[in-house]
Parts: sequence; structure tokens; C-alpha cells
Amino acid sequence: MYRVALAFLLAGCSPVSRIANNTNEIRTQAQLLADHGMAINDPVVVTGATRIDTLAAGIHIALGGVEDKESAWLNTVWMIAAAAVVVGVCYLLWSSGLGTFVRIAIGWLPRRQRQDADLAAGMLDPSKPEDAREYIAARRASDPYFDAAFKKARAGKKETP
Repeated sequence: MYRVALAFLLAGCSPVSRIANNTNEIRTQAQLLADHGMAINDPVVVTGATRIDTLAAGIHIALGGVEDKESAWLNTVWMIAAAAVVVGVCYLLWSSGLGTFVRIAIGWLPRRQRQDADLAAGMLDPSKPEDAREYIAARRASDPYFDAAFKKARAGKKETP
């Protein structure tokens, strides 16, 4: 379990940071090796350890010109996450009723409701020939739910004496 967590942690770390940390560890080990070579009086070990330390120091100098590059898969994951958040926010707006408020505020009204409102306004205007029967016929033709409810209401009215 800890190995998996460590693998995810290392996968998320900056490559430049990992190189710098590994180089520091190499320099530490080279210094320990050089100290050991001096303790046993072995010039070959001391020379090799000094060479390793010098090369690691060169890596630190070269790291100044290196930039981290974001991985393609991580960029894709971020884009998918952002799209999911946008879809989630839109869903919450719509399901909470704020979406309808926004649609009304910007004037984005469905065509069927605009036609229905025009017919209702014409029905109330005495200079226009529309009447309540035309309004009901238009509503029944354009909205199947209204038609079913109207039929049910009329059937209920006929049954009561």
C-alpha cells in the first residue's frame, strides 16, 4: 500500500526536483566514499569519489536551464475534469431553477411559449379576431400534455350532473 502511495507521489513530483534531490544524494554518497578512501588511505577511491562529486555538481549547474514539461495525460485529465465541472454547474443551475431565470433574463424563450403568449395577447386585444376557442385549439395542437389534461378536464365536467 505504501509503495503504491509512494509511486503516485513520485509520479506527481517535478522531474527537475527529483533530479536535484537524486544529485544531492549522489554528492552525499560521494563525500562519504571520499572520507572512507581517506580513512583507508586509498587514493584511487578518493579520486573516483571526487570525480563523482564534481560530475554531480555539474548536474546542479545544468539544472538551471531545464524546465519541467507537463505530461500530456495530466493535461488531458485536467481538461476532462474542467469539462465535468462545467457540465455539473450547468446541471445544477438548470435543476435548481436558476437556469430558467437566466433564460428569461437574457430573453432566450422557447418558440412554443412565444407563440402561445402572442395568441393569448391577441385574444385579450379587442381589435383582433382571436377568441378563447382559437387559443385552446392552438394550445391543444402544440402541447400534447395540455391536450391530455384538457380532455381529462372535459371528461370530468361531463360526468358531473
